[in-house]
Amino acid sequence: MAKDAIIQLEHLQKQFGNNAVLNDINMAVYPGQTVSIIGASGSGKSTMLRCINRLETPSGGRILFHGQDVQARGFKLADYRARVGMVFQSFNLFNNMTALENCMVGQITVQGVNRQQAKERAMQYLRKVGMEPYIHAKPRQLSGGQKQRVAIARALAMQPEVLLFDEPTSALDPQMVGEVLAVMRALAEEGLTMLVVTHEMAFARDVSDHVIFMADGVIAEEGTPAQLFESPREEKTKQFLSRFLQQ
Repeated sequence: MAKDAIIQLEHLQKQFGNNAVLNDINMAVYPGQTVSIIGASGSGKSTMLRCINRLETPSGGRILFHGQDVQARGFKLADYRARVGMVFQSFNLFNNMTALENCMVGQITVQGVNRQQAKERAMQYLRKVGMEPYIHAKPRQLSGGQKQRVAIARALAMQPEVLLFDEPTSALDPQMVGEVLAVMRALAEEGLTMLVVTHEMAFARDVSDHVIFMADGVIAEEGTPAQLFESPREEKTKQFLSRFLQQ
């Protein structure tokens, strides 16, 4: 067990039929770290995140949360998901609820928070992501960037230890990407522990403490942003980054 790691993956495997999507993944996430996971589509990045959140069941290996195996019998999955929040590519907001209600419902149903406290906490985080003027709006009345900021506020309202982001900007129009990345950058500066699957290379380079490059279901290379972006060792990493570095 890596000392003090919040989340640790040991020899994680995931297969769909005969297709090995993740193969012998070993990594650790430490308090206050922003870890970015980059790589081509189909390299296993999102599957790894979904395994960590137990939306997918691993085929082998272990996922440890503070040293506890999250697949062990008797492990409290609902508590774990409250402490390891997830922000999805497609927002996953409840369409029949306002922004405020979206940020209250999990606190009430999962954590047993009373309505007044849930509302205060929801308001705190909606304010934090710049969505206070839209608390009574339903998702259909919001832009993609606004929906994603509500989704981040909803995750934060559960007061998680770690926040997982699954390509949080890939469903957004280009002009809306910046507003979501600005929120994420601010969270990183505040020291929130984040694991981010992203195609935003500038974010990975400028905001992360650690960058993992995945290819063909394995971690092909990892290191600090400076190591990975300025002097990658692996040919696959160089090829992947070459397009970005030419910009």
